[in-house]
Amino acid sequence: MIRFIKKKRLFDRIKDPLVEFVRLEAFGGIVLMFFTILAIALANSEFGDSFLAYWKGYFGFHFGDWELSKTLSHWINDGLMAIFFFVVGLEIKRELLTGGLSSMRKASLPIFAAIGGMLVPALIYLIFNQQGNGTHGWGIPMATDIAFALGILMLLGKRIPLALKLLLTSIAIVDDIGAVLVIALYYTSEIDWLYLLYGGGIYVVLWCLNLMKVRNIPVFLILGLFLWYAMLKSGVHATLAGILLAFTIPARASRNVFEFIRSNTVLLTQLGGENSNNIIKFEEKHVQSSVNAIEENCNQVISPLHRLEHLFHPWVAYLIVPLFAFANAGVIVDAKLISDIAEPVSLGIIFGLFIGKPLGIFLFSYVGVKLKLAQIPSEVCWSQILGIGFLGGIGFTMSFFVSQLAFTNEEVLSLAKFAVLIASLVSGVIGFLILKLFCRK
Repeated sequence: MIRFIKKKRLFDRIKDPLVEFVRLEAFGGIVLMFFTILAIALANSEFGDSFLAYWKGYFGFHFGDWELSKTLSHWINDGLMAIFFFVVGLEIKRELLTGGLSSMRKASLPIFAAIGGMLVPALIYLIFNQQGNGTHGWGIPMATDIAFALGILMLLGKRIPLALKLLLTSIAIVDDIGAVLVIALYYTSEIDWLYLLYGGGIYVVLWCLNLMKVRNIPVFLILGLFLWYAMLKSGVHATLAGILLAFTIPARASRNVFEFIRSNTVLLTQLGGENSNNIIKFEEKHVQSSVNAIEENCNQVISPLHRLEHLFHPWVAYLIVPLFAFANAGVIVDAKLISDIAEPVSLGIIFGLFIGKPLGIFLFSYVGVKLKLAQIPSEVCWSQILGIGFLGGIGFTMSFFVSQLAFTNEEVLSLAKFAVLIASLVSGVIGFLILKLFCRK
């Protein structure tokens, strides 16, 4: 019995990467919610003007004639968010190779749901904004904030089946692919072809290193920094450098599992035999070399992709995304902003997220299953699909990000952010109530 319990505990520690992703994002959603509320409170307090002006202060570097200077807000939105997109890219690559999107059977339902969750909100937005500057914002209601959505699922505890959490995560990952394509193809300013050529050359070098089976992580990260700078100067949004870099990171380890087991078994057997005879102390030179060899084996059996995802994901979930929200969610809620809520831009965003997301996710999933092109998990019911559809209406982080790209007018941008907050709040509450009603312990 004791042996069984020990084995169970050991097994519990061996988690699927996607399960670990769900856990981190769920707790990150709580941190994100705290900093969002704090930003709104500060923006509407007596310190509001100072708080908003702080993010507009310039910071930069210069060496001789070279200078790079941006506002603090730009450093967060174009710099730190490139790391966010880098982690998104690592997650996409992992899921495409070994996870929930690695085969059509696994990926079909998330793909159908995500396509519906992008197309229907965009169409609803364009119904309200067929003319004028508001047409640029059609990408805003297409996004899903996975951190907030999983944070709400966590509040429901064990009544939520794991399959439903993984389905929502897979939908959000496909959604991220769509958002990246929209940003790259539509929300791009004038292009400097020379810097774009430089970036293309760096990207070719990165892929050559991948094909040559180079596993030196610092080399990839340094070249990635140069790629980011080239993208920043080219006019293509700099955060896309994170996605591009992620796809070049090797997904295979330099040592396979069988070699790892064989080598470590020999080393551990030697150490066990020596210690049992009480002849050699742990501090002795060749014992230390054996321990170092075991440590090196552990590093070599984990792919650079998994190591980087494990390294950066907590920083993104608990620092970068909350900091992005803290810098961008500070909307001054006054009488004018509330009276403008009936404007086409805000109505398009609210109805796109609150109505378009659940409608698109549910209908496209239903059609895919009925046509036998997709398969719903056995422990998931259609009411739960509707519930996570409403949670998909929590746009927040990515919707804020696209809003920054779509609108340069401060009043329109504030209105768009306010609409995202309203739609996300209502969608989250409705999704929570539906799942609480239809998910039993």
